[in-house]
Amino acid sequence: MKKIAESELILNPDGSVYHLNLKPENIAQDIIFVGDQNRVPKISNYFDSIEFETQKREFRTITGVYKGKRISVISTGIGPDNIDIVMNELDALVNIDLESRTIKKNHTSLNIVRIGTSGSLQNDIPVDSFVLAKYGLGLDGMLHSYKCEHILEPDFEDALIKHTNWSPRKARPYIVKNSKTLGMKLSGNGVFEGVTATAGGFYGPQGRVLRLPIQDPELNNKIDSFEYNGLRITNLEMETSAIYGLSKLLGHEACSMNAIIANRANGTFSEDPYKPVEELIIYTLNKLCS
Repeated sequence: MKKIAESELILNPDGSVYHLNLKPENIAQDIIFVGDQNRVPKISNYFDSIEFETQKREFRTITGVYKGKRISVISTGIGPDNIDIVMNELDALVNIDLESRTIKKNHTSLNIVRIGTSGSLQNDIPVDSFVLAKYGLGLDGMLHSYKCEHILEPDFEDALIKHTNWSPRKARPYIVKNSKTLGMKLSGNGVFEGVTATAGGFYGPQGRVLRLPIQDPELNNKIDSFEYNGLRITNLEMETSAIYGLSKLLGHEACSMNAIIANRANGTFSEDPYKPVEELIIYTLNKLCS
């Protein structure tokens, strides 16, 4: 079996994967992603016990046990580029023999849940609510670096491109469905479901204007009004579609949960943005253990 070159799979001197600083025994099969490294201990504080902790750059990991289930919490930092690092290195931990640098014969599937904060794009999805992403819509182009056509939703994508008059100078939007298994497990009364859009930046790519004019000032309004087979684009953030795309390609289960702390449609912001995040953490942990 062909060995993966040292330049392609980079390991630290202790044998851990380069960016995450993790070895295979350090992670659980059930993993929670957060963006902010300071949110990792906020989740692990609910654990009954902690067995491992490490940090390198923005990538912080704590693994422990909650209600009898072993769970790892990992901070990814911001953006699809960081997700590319995290997903590939996590997959390497379970599906590549790091000593022989060869792909394992038996595939291991991880369960990955993102807990994030986001802004709602729809008037009827209020601040302090939860959104479960049935689909991830990538506006960032990252996934096109891989052979990915077989996991995408081309008719859905074409409808969006036509509705928004999408600029041909931008990467083609890509749409990926969540894990049906995790989606069913995490759904609940009062949880909104829809399409979570993932942008490649926070300002211009999300329609914010400071000093720079943007390519399409009406894009957010076009996205807000788009509907396909009863599905709307509910919220906008910077990670979900990359998680869904790479999870599908690598054979993992993934679902994204967002606490809505702002409503871009009506200009409102949560009076206490930490409260819905805390509530979503508890909700997600209990759903994973149910």
